[in-house]
Formats: sequence, C-alpha cells, structure tokens
Amino acid sequence: MPEPVSGNHNDLFDIEVHFEEVTATLEQAGITVEGLFLNADAGFDSQELRDQCEAKGIIANFAENKRNGNSEKDHYFDEKLYGERYAIERTNAWIDSFRSLLNRFDTTVSSWKGFNFLAFMVIALKKIYQKKKL
Repeated sequence: MPEPVSGNHNDLFDIEVHFEEVTATLEQAGITVEGLFLNADAGFDSQELRDQCEAKGIIANFAENKRNGNSEKDHYFDEKLYGERYAIERTNAWIDSFRSLLNRFDTTVSSWKGFNFLAFMVIALKKIYQKKKL
C-alpha cells in the first residue's frame, strides 16, 4: 500500500518509483519477480512501464489503451488472464465499502493507513469465516 498523495493523479503518476518499491519489497521477501505476470488495465499501458517490466523479466499483460494512438503495436496480451482481474477489482470495491476510507475523513497518513489495515483484516476474517461455515 503506497503512501497517499494529494491532488488528482492518473494511474501512471510516479509509476516508475512505485514499481521499483513493489519489486524491491517482493525481492526483500525472497520472492523472485522474474517470470511473474503484471496484469493491469488500460490505464497502465505505457511504453516506460513495459520497459521496466521487461528489464526485470516480468511479463506485462496490459489492456491496450486506445488513447495511446498507434494500435498496431505487437504486445503480449492474454485475454483469459486479464479476465482474472475481476478478483482484484472486487477487492477494491470491498475496500471502497468502508466509508471512512472512501471519503478520507482522517487527516493523518498514519490513521489512513491504520483504517486500511483494519479494512484488510475485516475482509480477510469474513473470507475465513465463510470458508469455515462451508
């Protein structure tokens, strides 16, 4: 979970920095990034991010952004894998169901992060409880 940033930003705002943070965190945890898939929507379709993925051996599976102009690019795209993004979008919607997170009532970064961690725990506990009921 990155630090919140004030202002209106697109999906690619400071993506190089955030991408390095995420890959460094994975590598510190002993998870090799080479061979992983990065499954992202059209908002992340940029040549710079594709180049960063290629440099780390990550397979970029981005939906094509029609606003980028040239649609004749020869990039890898797996529709079936892309369809699996639903799980991520559903989880984001669950997090948005916590009104204090969606409206950002808190004013400090530490309280915002704390509320996010609480939301993560509530979602995880609900999933665990549902599996035990089955």
